Amino acid sequence: MPASPYLAPGFYDDALAKGRHRDIVGGRWDETGRAQMAILRAAGLLPHHRLLDIGCGALRLGHMAVPYLDPGHYWGTDASLALMRRGRDLELADASRLPLANLVEDADFSLPGVPETIDFAIAFGVFTHLPATMLRPALASVRARLPRLDTMLLTVFLAPPGHPGAHRQPDGVVTHPGRPPYHRTATAVEADAAASGFTLSWQPVHLPRGQALCHLKPAC
Repeated sequence: MPASPYLAPGFYDDALAKGRHRDIVGGRWDETGRAQMAILRAAGLLPHHRLLDIGCGALRLGHMAVPYLDPGHYWGTDASLALMRRGRDLELADASRLPLANLVEDADFSLPGVPETIDFAIAFGVFTHLPATMLRPALASVRARLPRLDTMLLTVFLAPPGHPGAHRQPDGVVTHPGRPPYHRTATAVEADAAASGFTLSWQPVHLPRGQALCHLKPAC
């Protein structure tokens, strides 16, 4: 089994050929998109802000965020440019509000071409499906590349300290320490955030599939 289903050879090409661009990002399209918009607005996102949607896929959040934000203020990154473009073509009522240049293919979280003017970033349901070792360098890249960032929203699956194997989340999803979907301890996530230059606060909100939400703020 690959470390992530998204890393399997031909994963994107096969799904897009079958018209499954919504399914690639895990289903619950409307419910999850609404949840993403709700937590962003609760965190203070306003139309004039510039938002980076890390792992944006087929614009599950983007098809709601693009009409809300000022034109050109939404940026998305994903391992598949084809997936993002499919979302832009099929899911936006007015694609002119999202320039193609704002969709950036990025498999290693280096954020090439993403502007330093980003105010908010979100990584929702991204690191739940990637090995734990990928979180710290990704956060370090965000911290270094986005000097004007005010808030980053991050979701993870959590398990109790010392839990040896599979863990059932509040929404019924079974997560694992060594294969997808992955869980972490809160202490491990906090350590990654601190090492990357962020302060972290956990948010008491129920999210689809039992994901835990944290706010990351650049440390002074």
